[in-house]
Amino acid sequence: MWIVPAIDLLQGKVVRLSQGKEHSAVIYSQDPLAVAKAFESAGAEWLHIVDLDAAFGRPDVNASFIQSIRDHTSLQIQLGGGIRSEERIAFWLQKGIQRVVLGSIAVSSPVLVKKAVETHGPHAITIGIDIQNQKLAIYGWKETSEQDPLPFAQKMQALGIRNAVITEISADGMLTGPKLDTPIFIIQNTNLSIWISGGIGTLDHIGAIFALHQPSIQGVIVGKALYEKRFSLEEAIERFQSRNA
Repeated sequence: MWIVPAIDLLQGKVVRLSQGKEHSAVIYSQDPLAVAKAFESAGAEWLHIVDLDAAFGRPDVNASFIQSIRDHTSLQIQLGGGIRSEERIAFWLQKGIQRVVLGSIAVSSPVLVKKAVETHGPHAITIGIDIQNQKLAIYGWKETSEQDPLPFAQKMQALGIRNAVITEISADGMLTGPKLDTPIFIIQNTNLSIWISGGIGTLDHIGAIFALHQPSIQGVIVGKALYEKRFSLEEAIERFQSRNA
């Protein structure tokens, strides 16, 4: 199980939001590359980046910062936020990003997901399952679709998807612990590899996920707890990471 630090970018700054609300942004660093290098030095192998500006409809604001992290670290990068076209998928994969996360576009255009998997391979395409009141949230979490998480996950698997990032929005940035009912339900009813995001506030929260002994749980994404120094990335990696991804 990978311990995956997160960098959320807003106007070139490293921030964290509470429940995805832009006005709640707290700035933790003006230097995303320095943060990424610190995570690399702490032993991270994967980095989860969310381009919040792109998610909110402002593409290209953070492109140079993301590219700098790609060019100056050895981290494998999983990038989400506002990737809603074939061109944008190709753009980032050609820039050396290992995986792109498709959220809103996967909900509205499964045909595009199928084409992306066929073109770039299932290793390069991850879906985001962002949950708000048991429905899928889209467009920077500002809207809620009528789709339920499990049928959506099953549909994506049928299109060739292998990996999914599951975020319970009500827990995101709150540090109160992840909500695991939906991830477990999806694990039990699909063959997807799951990356759990949202709510991690203590090492015990990671331990509870680890204790599930679910091979399908490939990674736990940790953000605010690291910036608030609730625990160190080194300690989390030492205690829980195994190289099975």
